[in-house]
Amino acid sequence: MSIVEQTLSNLRLLKLSGMADTYTLQLDQPKLNAKSFDERFAMLVDYEITNRETRRIQRFIKSAGFPERCSLEDLDDRPSRDLDKPLISTLATCEWIHRKQNLTIRGATGTGKTWLGTAIGTQACRLGISVIYIRSNQLLSDIATALADGSLASLKTKLIKPALLVIDDFGHGQINISVGHVLLDIIDQRMRSGSLLFTTQYPFEQWHDLFPDPTLADAILDRVVHQSHVLHLKGESMRKLRAKKKLTDR
Repeated sequence: MSIVEQTLSNLRLLKLSGMADTYTLQLDQPKLNAKSFDERFAMLVDYEITNRETRRIQRFIKSAGFPERCSLEDLDDRPSRDLDKPLISTLATCEWIHRKQNLTIRGATGTGKTWLGTAIGTQACRLGISVIYIRSNQLLSDIATALADGSLASLKTKLIKPALLVIDDFGHGQINISVGHVLLDIIDQRMRSGSLLFTTQYPFEQWHDLFPDPTLADAILDRVVHQSHVLHLKGESMRKLRAKKKLTDR
């Protein structure tokens, strides 16, 4: 084995794959030999750092469990949607998460609530912020199951630990009293550990109808609305617009 092969093998053994890839690139580009040892070594280190950060972000995005790939760079901001662009720009910094504030994205069916919530969650992952995405009906089902099989402590840890919990499509179906109290406990603990992002069709005043106990509803609303940003999506259904575009493109 040559010294080059041995070096590459050792780099990969040390899990320095970024440095190994850059070293191979340098070997394949003779013009880089004109650079000093310090310059070439700096390239190896820089690429290793970049490679590790990229993999870290990919792990964050994968573990978040988003339903689709979305990016704020691809946001459809046509005038008919009447988007609050200054607010979206502010939200994109994710400073609101560092300050443990909340966000509610509201709009009619098909206006892009899930897409935007996922895009903002993905942006948080890019900035090194831990995120968990879950649909509301799945969350309520998981809580009910955990109550029945004794795994509630584990579920709570999963939902409370990340800096941002995205609860998508909140408001479908009644929430029974036992599940509601667990949901309140999760939300209450999250107020100290991080932020919540809700997507929903319903304004806050209609959330009371989801709970059998108005006191429970008040307690949850008090915590969710507290220091919460609200983004209201308007305009025609994005699903209909995409369907029209497919027909036009044929």
